[in-house]
Amino acid sequence: MMILYNKIIDAAISICSVFGYNGGTMFVDKVEVLVRAGNGGNGAVSFRHEKYIDRGGPDGGDGGRGGNVVFWADPNLNTLLNFRYKQELQAQSGQAGSKRNRRGHGGEDLTVKVPVGTQVYHEGKLLADLTVAEQRAIVARGGDGGFGNAHFKSSTRQAPQVAELGEQGEELELTLELKLLADVGLVGLPNAGKSTFLSVVTNARPEIADYPFTTLTPNLGVADVDDDSLLIADIPGLIEGASKGKGLGDAFLRHVERTAVLLHLVDIYDDDVAGSFTTIQQELAAYSPQLAERPLVVALTKIEGLPEDGIDAKKADLAKVVPDGTPLFAISSQAHAGMAELLRQLSVMVKDARVIAQEEIEESTDVPIISLSGEQKRNAWKVAHDGGRFVVTGPKIEKFASRTNFDAEPGRRRLWDIMAKMGIMHELERQGLKHGDTVAIGRSDSFTMTYGE
Repeated sequence: MMILYNKIIDAAISICSVFGYNGGTMFVDKVEVLVRAGNGGNGAVSFRHEKYIDRGGPDGGDGGRGGNVVFWADPNLNTLLNFRYKQELQAQSGQAGSKRNRRGHGGEDLTVKVPVGTQVYHEGKLLADLTVAEQRAIVARGGDGGFGNAHFKSSTRQAPQVAELGEQGEELELTLELKLLADVGLVGLPNAGKSTFLSVVTNARPEIADYPFTTLTPNLGVADVDDDSLLIADIPGLIEGASKGKGLGDAFLRHVERTAVLLHLVDIYDDDVAGSFTTIQQELAAYSPQLAERPLVVALTKIEGLPEDGIDAKKADLAKVVPDGTPLFAISSQAHAGMAELLRQLSVMVKDARVIAQEEIEESTDVPIISLSGEQKRNAWKVAHDGGRFVVTGPKIEKFASRTNFDAEPGRRRLWDIMAKMGIMHELERQGLKHGDTVAIGRSDSFTMTYGE
């Protein structure tokens, strides 16, 4: 019967998640988006043509820089729902340069609001972690504008015909994950009384009913404690196997990862309070060993109407498995019994946990790592053979290539000169480069030249 019950619960949860039901506003905590920063504007090729001024010289202006894509942590948001309907984000491109040394206007940055607690990943690598209200992070950088031909004038080159193309802006496929930031995280089996507790001590209004899995999304609320306040997060009830995705699973466990203190609620009417407590603690440890070591408070719920000896017996059973030194309470959310004492205990432990966390940050020291400097890495390059052609790779030379107009002979000639100054031509010749050979810059087929042409 229990196996059948769990299957029914899993099916119900799946149906609710498909239709986005959460008893109110849809809660979305993981999305994928495509972000495109603006391209840089092209530089201009232009010469002064004014009456009575012979050979006025080059006056082509530079292109403007492309706009960045910037994420901004908005304290008024608590879901990534907006990204379900707008999955492509495009910043403005820079304008091209023009004659009379006029620089093109830069593209405007695209500022995108995200909830506090949003993490930004690209190909599994964390790019940004927005943990503070109004924190900003550039997630895609706009391309530099290309130089106009006025930039290339020198004593030996009076009439340069070369101008650069604008650099392409970054285009990235990002994964956004929301991890709620709270002082206290509520954990426990389904129907343990978490939502009722949250509704009584805070301004939150979660759905409450007398059946498991009423809560299908995390809820946040602020509880006033004397002259202080606590931000409390209620996540959907956990069951055995949750750390592996069973039931509502690990989809919501991330929301208690950053809480300072965990409040584990146990239904006093559970036949095996010790076993229920142990099940949840094991799931927390399986999901994250650090989470299982988080400061903990345990409370038996729904004690209204029960005799003292019955409450004491359940507390004694629970005390056998609760870690030594862990505060243990018996409360009634409906009758408001034991609530003030519990909240004061949580407030003290949250303050202590925050102090310890700050001390750990201040005392931590970075181990020096011997590596190439940033400038060395940008200037580094290498030459390889690939399919009968020479391939040159490296951040700096690839950036020059992206700003080169390969259809114009002056642009190609300038790129050959840059490669000679960087020592790349010497290495190409050492590896057997001869007239008619193809040289590609980077892995793109767009940046190729034929040596000798």
